Amino acid sequence: MTELKLGKLPDRTPVKLTITIAPSLNQALQAYAELYRETYGQAEPVAELIPYMLESFLASDRSYAKALKNRPAEATQAGTKTTRRKQRLGDASPPES
Repeated sequence: MTELKLGKLPDRTPVKLTITIAPSLNQALQAYAELYRETYGQAEPVAELIPYMLESFLASDRSYAKALKNRPAEATQAGTKTTRRKQRLGDASPPES
């Protein structure tokens, strides 16, 4: 079988997650969305910002990155996807060990 430089693409089916948050967190997220609009001149709903906020948080958490390195390859695939996506988007450098 031919080996291509680009591997098989991962599952990209979106997963809907419903959470309940404290009113204070909701206010903070709304304030962030407003600051985002002021900064970039484009309004984005909080629900659109949250996935990128979570990806950024995970990509910058050194303890998380270190823990992923100590897990079997299958368990680390999710963390690797996040890091690769952030690198592709230019949003973050890879986590340091």
